Amino acid sequence: MTGTFDLWLAILLAAVIVFIASALMHMVLPHHRKDYAKLPGEDAVLGSMREQGLKPGEYGFPWPDSMKEMCSPEMMEKYKQGPVGFMVVLPNGPPAMGKSLVQWFLYTILVGIFVAYVAGRSFAPGADYMAVFRLTGTVAILVYAVGQIPASIWKGQSWCSTVKFVFDGAVYGLLTAGVFGWLWPGAGA
Repeated sequence: MTGTFDLWLAILLAAVIVFIASALMHMVLPHHRKDYAKLPGEDAVLGSMREQGLKPGEYGFPWPDSMKEMCSPEMMEKYKQGPVGFMVVLPNGPPAMGKSLVQWFLYTILVGIFVAYVAGRSFAPGADYMAVFRLTGTVAILVYAVGQIPASIWKGQSWCSTVKFVFDGAVYGLLTAGVFGWLWPGAGA
């Protein structure tokens, strides 16, 4: 066994590398540029939302008041007429990129801690690079990549977008694995 604290450098370096890779993937590479589209009639729709006093939160539409109402003929007609969807409304003002970036970095550290915990319970110092790489990569890919799939299953995110996020997550997982394999205590000893 290897203590999680003994892997602090791998945790932090993997977090920094994933953070930088994610910035490059979202700002330089073109594959996420069309993840969202402009809402048709945006000004009118936003004006109507303001008139309704829409507050930040998550909304589904059309939305029944009960499970019984969900299957009523009136609700079925609303579903048929559409639109049907889910929507997240953020607080007014420009997107809080600074806050989101800090939260993302803290998340990458949290992923690193869990990866370190699992690997530390599995390997002693001096473990083989590829063994560490395989296990840490598997754990990190499960978190970063596979965790994206429910957004398409339950919230209607397009499968195309999900596949792109799964790809990103697999890259993050492999980068994490490379760092842990490289910095594993006693590696090469």
